[in-house]
Amino acid sequence: MRALRVVGLHEDGKSIVCEDPASRTRFLLPADERLRAAARGDITRLGQIEIELESQMRPREIQARIRAGESVEQVASGAGVTVQRVERFAYPVLLERSRTAELAQRAHPIREDGPDVQTLGEVMAHSFGLRGHDYSQATWDSWRGDDGKWVVVLCWKAGRSDNRAHWSFAPGAHGGTVQALDENAEVLLNPNAYRAPRTVRALDPGKEPAVQPTLDSTPAEPVAKVIDAPIAEPEEDVESPLPADEPEEVAEPAPRAKGKKNHPIVPSWEDVLLGVRSQRG
Repeated sequence: MRALRVVGLHEDGKSIVCEDPASRTRFLLPADERLRAAARGDITRLGQIEIELESQMRPREIQARIRAGESVEQVASGAGVTVQRVERFAYPVLLERSRTAELAQRAHPIREDGPDVQTLGEVMAHSFGLRGHDYSQATWDSWRGDDGKWVVVLCWKAGRSDNRAHWSFAPGAHGGTVQALDENAEVLLNPNAYRAPRTVRALDPGKEPAVQPTLDSTPAEPVAKVIDAPIAEPEEDVESPLPADEPEEVAEPAPRAKGKKNHPIVPSWEDVLLGVRSQRG
């Protein structure tokens, strides 16, 4: 190990000029915190600086993680560095992702019979209009997957739910093509998959709403009117007497038919049995 001697401070004020006494070769040594800690003999501080430097990512690694879809905050939190450090290297990659998302909106969705004539952005604007969503409030983004292919995502809010739809984007002639990667993307690409909800007719405020009949409810118009009257229970071992002022009716025998003139009357069976003589008519 060759020993160097300190010549002085560089004109930039941030480096120290050192020289090799044998070869007269000069070197620049950054006057950073590590040099100051070493000059003071502060071993503890030197150890902390080493840990901080090891935790810091290289610019290429930061850009790779941003291109893969992570945010600046996620990268900074995972690396244990400040957001400002990540932003310096993430800015060009974020522009690349935004530009790719714009290009994907001009691509053509792949159908069963080939690429659609309309672009992805036109199909999405039509689908959002059918559903009553505000397409201007939706946001687009993109990232590059592990296989090197670009993925575009459409984010929108419906009510209280956050929704996402993903497509794979292949740049090419006439804008390239996109292919659905999840169910939301397939539904948005298919206009026949949406059915408008049925409208509910407003009720007249002057009329009462109709009540659905139940087993315990009575119909509004009864089929037959029933008279509620107490039913008398018959008394046991009691015979109904006849009225006192009306005599009991005795059944009279049926009149006998008279024979023809100059012909004897044939006696009936009762006359023969009782010995009653027949009278001529």
